[in-house]
Amino acid sequence: MSRWLANKWLRGTLAIAAGCAVNYLGDRLLGVRMELWWGLIHTFTIPWVLDVFLVPFLAGTVVGLIYGLGGKWLCYFPPLIVRFWSYIGLMDISRIPEGASLLPMGWWGFFVILAVESAAFGGVAGEILVKRTYGRMPRHLYHKAYQAEALRRQGTEGAHGEGER
Repeated sequence: MSRWLANKWLRGTLAIAAGCAVNYLGDRLLGVRMELWWGLIHTFTIPWVLDVFLVPFLAGTVVGLIYGLGGKWLCYFPPLIVRFWSYIGLMDISRIPEGASLLPMGWWGFFVILAVESAAFGGVAGEILVKRTYGRMPRHLYHKAYQAEALRRQGTEGAHGEGER
């Protein structure tokens, strides 16, 4: 395996692990278990909304910042991993608190999709923060205003020469 590819795999693994850590710590700091149903009024609270939308957005942004271009594709995994293990943990390992019940798989899946889409927006935001552009091509290749700016720079660099610095 080439060094470049190994570095890319390492960055991807690190980015996903950091995204999972941000997502998990955000869940614990807010004290919300998205997988639990406490009733209509007690389930859908402000911390719950932050846990479904803001925490995955921040996790996706972290993935995009660490991985760079292509982070928008990796940012889907941290919310999936954290939510899956949390649901499995409540279903099989830990006890469900009194007064709560485990969300049915269909509703839980809907909320996971919301969290994953929020992370996707965060991944795009992280890419934009790192590269200052969106997409794979440099700005001067696809936008006429940047093409003119690049031509002006080339013209001014060649006109000054080496001795005028």
